Amino acid sequence: MTQKELLYVEDAIGHETSIIEIIENSINSMDDDGLINILENDLKKHEDIKSKLINLLEAKTNE
Repeated sequence: MTQKELLYVEDAIGHETSIIEIIENSINSMDDDGLINILENDLKKHEDIKSKLINLLEAKTNE
């Protein structure tokens, strides 16, 4: 993986972290259980994406 690609992955991790924070803040400010459930599902998806990106970065760094 090139340096440019590594920087892209790091940037994507930062974006996912921001999205996760926004979703968590939204969940904490809501009272509607239906909306909270939808956001919790989205939160899980973004946490999974962030985890996969971190694993990719770690795998390429350790090569």
